[in-house]
Amino acid sequence: MMISSKLESEMDLVGRHMKILKQIIESQPIGIIKLSQMVNIPEHKVRYTLRVLEQERLIEPSPEGARPTKKVKREIKAVRQSLEKIVDDANKIISEIKEIENM
Repeated sequence: MMISSKLESEMDLVGRHMKILKQIIESQPIGIIKLSQMVNIPEHKVRYTLRVLEQERLIEPSPEGARPTKKVKREIKAVRQSLEKIVDDANKIISEIKEIENM
């Protein structure tokens, strides 16, 4: 179903962004090639994620590689809170689907 495949795709993307951000925090500064090898994600996808994380001001480039910014902890908390709300909303939708299935 198209609805669920879009949801899965977006969740995969958020998961990839968080996996890469975590590795940047643990291994800073880190370049694209090494980061790609460490997280086992192709370089073109790492490059895209780095652009997204930089646009969100979660990381900043340096001559040695990507580094987290000072606001990363606060922003990660906001992402967690958003995901928790999504889980709550998803559980409500699951309940509604179960009701439909039992009709």
